Amino acid sequence: MFFNSIVGLDTIPPGRKARVVRIEGGRGLIGRLARLGIVPGAEVEVISRAPVGGPVLIEVDGARVALGRGVARKVVVTPLA
Repeated sequence: MFFNSIVGLDTIPPGRKARVVRIEGGRGLIGRLARLGIVPGAEVEVISRAPVGGPVLIEVDGARVALGRGVARKVVVTPLA
């Protein structure tokens, strides 16, 4: 994975951090994720990714949040070192 690349959150390996660039979805999804602290500029850490398309567990602002793989794919991030 290249630094400064822009990828879906679902591709970030566990233990790595990323910064949210944008959310690719409608207002409902954007609003729901914003209430969880997942907004452009937020730093998130991937805690785990369940196998076979299962949820992605992330930490944002000290809270752990599980996102379905499809939703995680719509969270566009740039990996951090």
